Amino acid sequence: MSRFVDRVTIHVAAGNGGHGCSSVHREKFKPLGGPDGGNGGNGGSVTLVVDPQVHTLLDFHFRPHAKAGNGTPGMGDHRSGANGDDLILHVPDGTVVLDENGTILADLVGEGTTFDAASGGRGGLGNAALASKARKAPGFALLGEEGQHRDLVLELKSVADVGLVGFPSAGKSSLVSVLSAAKPKIADYPFTTLQPNLGVVQTAGGVFTIADVPGLIPGASSGRGLGLEFLRHLERCAVLAHVVDLATLEPGRDPISDIDALEAELAAYEPALHTDHGLGDLAERPRVVILNKTDVPEANELADLVEPELAERGWPVFRISAVAHQGLKELTDALAAMVDEYREAHPKPVARRAVIRPKAVDDSGFTVVADPATPGGFIVRGTRPERWIAQTQFDNDEAVGYLADRLNRLGVEDELVRLGAEPGAPVTIGDVSFDWEPTTPMGDDVPITGRGTDIRLDRSERVGAAERKEARRLRRGLQDETDGE
Repeated sequence: MSRFVDRVTIHVAAGNGGHGCSSVHREKFKPLGGPDGGNGGNGGSVTLVVDPQVHTLLDFHFRPHAKAGNGTPGMGDHRSGANGDDLILHVPDGTVVLDENGTILADLVGEGTTFDAASGGRGGLGNAALASKARKAPGFALLGEEGQHRDLVLELKSVADVGLVGFPSAGKSSLVSVLSAAKPKIADYPFTTLQPNLGVVQTAGGVFTIADVPGLIPGASSGRGLGLEFLRHLERCAVLAHVVDLATLEPGRDPISDIDALEAELAAYEPALHTDHGLGDLAERPRVVILNKTDVPEANELADLVEPELAERGWPVFRISAVAHQGLKELTDALAAMVDEYREAHPKPVARRAVIRPKAVDDSGFTVVADPATPGGFIVRGTRPERWIAQTQFDNDEAVGYLADRLNRLGVEDELVRLGAEPGAPVTIGDVSFDWEPTTPMGDDVPITGRGTDIRLDRSERVGAAERKEARRLRRGLQDETDGE
């Protein structure tokens, strides 16, 4: 038995960027060959693409984890690492992407529409790319960035032209089965339909789709029955058709009250898609009233009583019998005409173009705030400082010195001084906390030291051999050699 899945949670992970290579060219008779470490490859990204051949989210239900390829590290001889393979996930038309908090990130409508679910990490630079006039042979390289990890919720909202609305056992599934080739489950008990059914109706004037939504009951907009799970499938329907059961025997049920109760639920339901691609408010969609089961005795008499009141609302009324195949041609012709009229007023959505938001001129790229957990401490937030922290090899003094130069060049130190930071104040950037010490000016004034070291960070308090020898002489009571006779 086939399954219909219209809501699923997926875990996407982009590929990590490859580390840069720290290498020096070595060749006979060529001293001082210079740095030749290549850059690491970029990690692969995860992208969602609308595919018209996909109609369900069932694949994501069984395989919720998706990960792109990692970038390979750089190598010597100026060889860069390979980029990781991108992962493309095909989703059906009408998929809505939400985050863990329920915020809508993308509404994927139209063939070819894409959404970047997770961005791959950038590869680290090799020491050849880090060489400068002041640092001719860097003894370090930058680490690759980690790929983005996200938990996304995918919701499928049917892209149908006509949506059937009605109480359970009103005959919606029977109507879909006789108008199209769809074969939904039909039984004489409520809530037979547990999943939306989509049928294609072909008329002399054209083709349109019709959606059979599980029956709604009062309180569906607040979670009663199955309404809350499937009301979203009506958001994109161009025409809403009320299917009314003329043969119901339940007390307190009549066609007018059924329609009013469902209209109240539609009004109480707040669509997540406010714009809804130009379809307008759900309450303003064209309505059609379908009086079903006219083959039952006394059903036509009831229809004669309620039809004038429905006509006053301006809604077309059709009498049909899905079982006896009565009045179906008039209904399909009228629905096709309404769908064509609506399509002319609302063009078919196309794939959206990528939106590029330029960076503000006055954007410094970082912020410095006081650390509420540490007295006298500060927290630096920003895309670039946090990325630089993730790229730094903290076991390499020269790499740490390079990080200090970048932060100073960005203006972090000036901002710390302006906020009253004292030398030794704890500063947190990303996941790293350190004691801040003002650095020397950068550029040509950076002292040249051995590869992998930085004299500005050489604050070793280790006692030297001469000092240990002098301390030993003093403990023995011998005269200091530096004293004159």
